[in-house]
Amino acid sequence: LAFCRGRVVRVPRGPLIRVMGTEVVIPCSVSDYDGPSEQNFDWEFSRETDFMRIVSTWDPTFTSEEYQKRVGNGDIKLRRSSNDAVELVIRNIQPTDQGRYKCSTPSTDATVQGNYDAEVQVKVISDGLSVSGSKGRSSMSLRLSEGDSFVLRCSAITTSPEHTHLHVTWQIKSGSTWRDILSLTHEGKFHPGPRYEERYRNGDIRLDTGANDTYRLSVSQASSVDGGAYRCLVSEWVRGADTSWQKIQEKSVEIATVAIQRTDVVISTSNMSVTERDSLDLTCNITTDRSGIFQAEVLWYFSASPDDTLSDAQVLLSMDRDSVVSDSTLISLSHVDRNSYRLLVRDVDVEDSGYYYCQAAVWVPLHNGSWHKVVERTSAPVSVVVTALEPEYEVFLNASKTPKFSDDPTELNCRITNAQDTGANTRFTVSWYYKKYLRSDDVVTEELLATMDADWTLLLGDRTRERTQNGEIIFSKKAADTFSLRIQWTSENDRGDYFCIISAWSRHRNNSWVKSKDVTSASVGIFWATQDYTLTVEAVKLKPFFVAGHTFEMTCKVSSKNIKTPRYSVLITAEKPLTDQSNPNGTTRIISLNQDSVVRLEDWTDQTRVDGVVLEKVQENEFRYRMYQTQISDAGLYRCVVTAWSPGGGGMWREAVNGLSNPIQIDFQTSGPVFNVSVHSDNPTIYQGELADLLCIITTEGVALEPDDMSFDVSWFAVRSFTLDREPVMLASLDRRGIVTQSRRNGSSDLSLERISPLEFRLRVHGCEDHDFGNHYCVVTPWVRSATGVWQQEPDIKAQPIFLSVKMDVLNAFKYPLLIGIGLATVIGLLSCLIGYCSSRWCCKKEVQETRRERRRLMSMEMD
Repeated sequence: LAFCRGRVVRVPRGPLIRVMGTEVVIPCSVSDYDGPSEQNFDWEFSRETDFMRIVSTWDPTFTSEEYQKRVGNGDIKLRRSSNDAVELVIRNIQPTDQGRYKCSTPSTDATVQGNYDAEVQVKVISDGLSVSGSKGRSSMSLRLSEGDSFVLRCSAITTSPEHTHLHVTWQIKSGSTWRDILSLTHEGKFHPGPRYEERYRNGDIRLDTGANDTYRLSVSQASSVDGGAYRCLVSEWVRGADTSWQKIQEKSVEIATVAIQRTDVVISTSNMSVTERDSLDLTCNITTDRSGIFQAEVLWYFSASPDDTLSDAQVLLSMDRDSVVSDSTLISLSHVDRNSYRLLVRDVDVEDSGYYYCQAAVWVPLHNGSWHKVVERTSAPVSVVVTALEPEYEVFLNASKTPKFSDDPTELNCRITNAQDTGANTRFTVSWYYKKYLRSDDVVTEELLATMDADWTLLLGDRTRERTQNGEIIFSKKAADTFSLRIQWTSENDRGDYFCIISAWSRHRNNSWVKSKDVTSASVGIFWATQDYTLTVEAVKLKPFFVAGHTFEMTCKVSSKNIKTPRYSVLITAEKPLTDQSNPNGTTRIISLNQDSVVRLEDWTDQTRVDGVVLEKVQENEFRYRMYQTQISDAGLYRCVVTAWSPGGGGMWREAVNGLSNPIQIDFQTSGPVFNVSVHSDNPTIYQGELADLLCIITTEGVALEPDDMSFDVSWFAVRSFTLDREPVMLASLDRRGIVTQSRRNGSSDLSLERISPLEFRLRVHGCEDHDFGNHYCVVTPWVRSATGVWQQEPDIKAQPIFLSVKMDVLNAFKYPLLIGIGLATVIGLLSCLIGYCSSRWCCKKEVQETRRERRRLMSMEMD
C-alpha cells in the first residue's frame, strides 16, 4: 500500500437536473495544492466531444466567440466564493446549455500530482410547474371580525418528466417582508413558522391537501396579527446523484388580502371625580362590526394602582353571556343595549378611589349548538377620585382649674364648636399635647400625652403612662363635644403649654372608620411663680447642767417658708469623739420619727437601754428628745436632722427640703481614774502545735477604786498580716458579767479566754497553726459604779498590738515521713530479693547434659 498526495479538483456529482429558464449555479473547488493560496479556474462546455471555452478567472481572452455575448451581458459569470472555490452562474438556462461542464485549474505545484480538472453533466428539462389560486381566480379580499375563521386555497401541479417533489409554503406579508406561516415540505413533513408553533399545536392553523392538487390553509381564532396579504409559495425539488435534495425552481402566487376588524372594549367616561356618598356611573362599550349572533360576557374590576395585568385587581360584578349578574347590594350592572353595559356604584366613599377596568369576552354559537369564545379584551383603566366630605368645626381649649401652688389640681376642657356637616357617620376623637417652657433660643418640642383612635380607645404617651395608671392624670369625655384633661396634683414639671387636636372620623360602607380632618386648638399655658423652699431648725438643751446617770433632754423647733401644708420627719444624730471605737466614722444615727409620727430606733445598739431614748412630737413644728441614765460614753454633739414633706399625688408625700440644727454638746466633767491597757506575752514566737499565752493587762491612774466598783468588757482581735493593713478579726470576748463569746473559726486550734486577776485577762491559743500568726490586741470597755450605785460606761481603750509568730518544727515534721519511707523501702527490697530467688531457683532452671571428655595429653587442632 502506498499513500499518494496531490491536487484535487471537485464539482458536484451529476447529472444536475435544472429547469429551463432558471438560474444554474455549479460550484468548483480545489484542494491539496502548492503555490499561492488564491487559485485560478477555467470553465469549458461540451455538447458531444469537443469542449468550448466559456470563462476564466485569470485570462480575459479565454472565452470562445460563441459565449462572448452572454459573458459580456452577465448571463454567464464566475463568482468567487473563496481563494480555492468559484461558482459558475448561468442565468436563464436553455436546452442548448445541456451537456458536460469541465472545471480546470492551471498548475502551481512543484510536481504534477492529482487531477487538475473535473466534469459534471447538466440536464435541462422543461418547466412543468403550475401554481394558481382557488379555481384560477386572482387575489381576493376578505374582511373579517376578530375571532372569525377563514380558509385559503391554492393549486400546485407539475408535469416534469423527472421524478420531482413539491414544497408548499403559506406566507403572510408583514411590512415589506414575507413571513412563513405553515409549510408542507418536499419530504411530506409539516413545519410551522417561527411565530406560529403554538397556534399550530393548538389546531388554530392547519394545512390540508385536497382534490385537484389543492393545498388549503385554515385559520381559526383570527386576531389582528392575521391581517395582511397571503401568498402560496411552491418550490420543486429533485433528488440528486448524491441522494441529497436539490431545489430546482420556485413559484408563488398571491391568494388573498385579509383585513381583521379589531374588537375593542372602552369605558365611555374618562378620568372623573365623585363626591363622597354620590353615585358612580360607568359604561362599558364593545366596538365590533360583527353582524351575526354573539353574546358578551362582562366583568368589572377595581384596582388601587393602574396594573394592566389585573393581578391585584378586585372583581366588582360580572355578567355572563346569558345576562346573569352576580349579586351585590350597593353595586349594579345592567345591559343598556347590544354593545353597552352600565356599572352603577351607589353611596361611594373614599375607599372607592382607584382604577376601574371593563373586561369583555365575545362568544359565538357553533353548528353543534355549543358556544365558542372568539375574543377577550380589557379596557384601559379609568381613574376615579372620590372627594371626601369634610365636616366643618372649630376647637376651643380653656382651663377650668389652674394651679397656684405645686400639687394643686389642673383641669383643661377641649370643646368642639360651630360643627357643620356632621351626623351619625362622623365621630370625633381628641389628642392631647404638651410643650415645655424653654429659653427663647431653644427649639420647643411637643410631647404626646394621650390620643384616642376611632373606637375611642385611649393610647397613652410615655410622659403620662405611669401617672395615668396611678390615677394622677385623668382623661375623660364629659359630653359629646367636650373632652377633659385633669391633673390631680400638678408638679413643677407640669408647667408649660397645652393644646388639643380634634380629629374627625368618617364611617365607610364596611363600617370601618377613616380619619378625614384634624383641627388644632390654641395653646393654654399652665404656670405659677415659685420660690425656693426655706427650712430652719433650732435645737435647745432644756437642762444646762447635769451629771452622768441623769436624763438628757433637748427640743427641736422647726420653721419653714414657701411649703404648702408641710409635715416633718426628724432624725437625732450624735457625733462621738474619734477615740470612740464603737463608731469609727464619728456620727451615729440614734432615733427617728417620720412624717406620719412613726418612731424607729436607728443605730442604737445598747441592749441594756433599749427604752433609754425617746423622741416625741410636742407640736406641729416642735419635737423633744430624751435620753435616760446617761453614760459617760454618751458624750458628744447631738443634732436634729429635719426633712420637710409636702403632699404628693395619690396620697403620697414628696420630699421638699432638708435642714440641720445647731449642735448640743454633752460633756461630763469627772475626776475618776484613768485606765491604760497593754498586751504582753512571754513567748511571742512559738512552733506549730504549741500553746500561745497572751495577757491583756489593765492599769489605773488617779483615784483608786475598789475592785467591786470596776468591771470590764474585754475583746480580743487579730490582724492576719505583718502590717495593720487588713480588717481585724474578732477572736473572743468576755463581758463584765463573765460571759465568753467566741467567733467561728475554720482552723484546728482552739481558744480560751479567762480573767486571772481583777486587772488581767488571758487569751490562750491551743495547738497553734500557721494561720494563727499576726498582730493581736485587746479592746477594753471599763464600767465604773458611781456613788449612787449606777454603772457608767467609760470610753473604749485599745491596746498596742503584739505580733505572734508561728514557726514549723522541721524535725517533728519530717520524723514520721522518714520512718515510714525507710520502712516501705526495706519491705520492697526484701520482697524483690525473694521474688528473684524463687524465679532463679524454680522457674528459670535448665539442665544441660554433655558428654564428659577425658583429659589426657594434648592433641592436634585438626584432630580436635
